[in-house]
Amino acid sequence: MKHPLSQFRYCPKCGSEHFDIHNEKSKQCKDCGFVYYFNPSSASVALILNKQNELLVCRRAKEPAKGTLDLPGGFIDMAETGEEGVAREVKEETGMTVTQAEYLFSLPNIYIYSGFPVHTLDMFFRCTVADTLHLKAMDDAAEVFFLPLKEIRPEDFGLASIRKGLQMFLTGIS
Repeated sequence: MKHPLSQFRYCPKCGSEHFDIHNEKSKQCKDCGFVYYFNPSSASVALILNKQNELLVCRRAKEPAKGTLDLPGGFIDMAETGEEGVAREVKEETGMTVTQAEYLFSLPNIYIYSGFPVHTLDMFFRCTVADTLHLKAMDDAAEVFFLPLKEIRPEDFGLASIRKGLQMFLTGIS
């Protein structure tokens, strides 16, 4: 896979095409001196357990990994905290209201969006929801349902960071 900086040919400040590699994580414009650092986008992942110790899972409605299992979550919006972002994503994808979001851990990931590799930092949260009565697949989720923890198979999940995060989560609670 090409380095993400190879996608940027022109300086975003002055438009110069003399925008060259500065180091492994940045490019610098030879005309105006602007240095652009390529940093990951923030994303959230929700781990929601019900009273029966089942985990809420989704089936992806869109690429990448369309049709595979996933967990609710997505990109954090500007001026939004991780907790606000995970609550918004859960609401958008399931209709449920998050009442508490507890940060657990983060994992780096590369998410292919519109054919473009987006480096992300996926933040995993254990979320408590107000109720599960309003559970409904919406937005990026084709289907949402609870799955007993003993039936969770990380290999059924289409995204690498979700598979790894599930392994970490399941190991930590067993």
